[in-house]
Amino acid sequence: MPRLPSALRPRALDREVARLAVPAFAALVAEPLFLLADSAVVGSLGVVPLAGLGAAGTVLTTAVGVFVFLAYATTAAVARRLGADDLPAALRQGVDGMWLALVLGLVTAAAAWPLARDLALALGTSPEVADAAATYLRASLPGLPAMLVVLAATGVLRGLQDTRTPLVVTVSGALVNVPLNVVLVLGPGPFPALGIAGSGLGTAVAQLGMAAALVVVVVRGARRHGVPLAPGGAGVLRSARDGLPLLARTLTLRATLLLTTAAAARSGDTALAAHQVVVTIWSALALGLDALAIAGQAITGRTLGAGDVGATRDVLRRLVGWGAVLGVLSGVVVLAGRDLVAPLFSPDDGVRTAIAAALVVVALAQPLAAYVFVLDGVLIGAGDGRYLALAGLVGLLAYAPLVVAVVTWAPESAAGLVWLWVAFAGGFMAVRGVTLWHRARGDAWAVTGAVR
Repeated sequence: MPRLPSALRPRALDREVARLAVPAFAALVAEPLFLLADSAVVGSLGVVPLAGLGAAGTVLTTAVGVFVFLAYATTAAVARRLGADDLPAALRQGVDGMWLALVLGLVTAAAAWPLARDLALALGTSPEVADAAATYLRASLPGLPAMLVVLAATGVLRGLQDTRTPLVVTVSGALVNVPLNVVLVLGPGPFPALGIAGSGLGTAVAQLGMAAALVVVVVRGARRHGVPLAPGGAGVLRSARDGLPLLARTLTLRATLLLTTAAAARSGDTALAAHQVVVTIWSALALGLDALAIAGQAITGRTLGAGDVGATRDVLRRLVGWGAVLGVLSGVVVLAGRDLVAPLFSPDDGVRTAIAAALVVVALAQPLAAYVFVLDGVLIGAGDGRYLALAGLVGLLAYAPLVVAVVTWAPESAAGLVWLWVAFAGGFMAVRGVTLWHRARGDAWAVTGAVR
């Protein structure tokens, strides 16, 4: 991609970032609507089905979250080839990434089917809740391959600089999921009521529809440019190879969150209840930052594929600037609204106090979080997965002793939860920030060309 004149470049980059990030953000916000719709409908069946949905939802979101590299690695690979002005190769790589997603989805669903109840029990559920969770999981598992194909197809389109199509498909799927759940769960009119199994089935059908819609878009593009649709062995293996470091990176992030939740549980019921709210707010704030990172992935891959390191540096600086603005604004909003938010989640004074106190740390950490997310997105776009995996591992190793110290010395109160979040922000996030800054300031990550 040719560099723009200096006087115009910042505005052009702003428009490009907004064009990619805004639809990506809207799609990210729409995704949780699936589980919210399921919760609203299943909640009418009673406490046990709703608890079973919660356990099953945790298993499903964890499985899909582990494979998020299918979107990220595909985005980077496709964008590089697009930047190198080789659209057929970009589509070929995208098709191979989707075949990899299908294979992984089928294998995972087959492995999870006999283990559905055991997976729920591993979360500490009662036998009754585990039965309900297993029912939902087995009804929804046919849609798991489709969920992973959606990830890969979304990565293809992001790599092609298109975030609007995934938005339309995601919103449509979320809207279709609502009446499907009502009909299949409650069985109004002539339809039989399937209970919690109907909720899982409805979600699977919606995911299959989303996957079909996205596959059609990619297939049309492939046929238009004479790209074969059969899986290419070398391409599928390349997609797997590119994704492994990002899988390792994701596992370190998951391990960190699990370690934090376990530490909160050791700090008492009040701390754990408050932590659940705080981590939910943190995750919601991360959606905006992740949208910025997605824009960084797509643009960085394209500029490096075009061989333009200067433009890539321009993108990095501009995204860091926007991340700083978004981080400060998010922090100010959280800081100003913490005392208003806490009462919405619990009537307990201890829980409210712990939420409000921990949100101060969350607010102050937002600029750092924005910096980390932006650099993470740019380096993913550059295909620098091995370094990201190493940075995640270093952050986890630095964070673990801090968690032990908090569990050992901090009181079981709001203060204990605050110290836990201080350790998370000042330990894991800070170390990631330093390691990513060290990488970004050098040139080793900025490898140009259609293939890294």
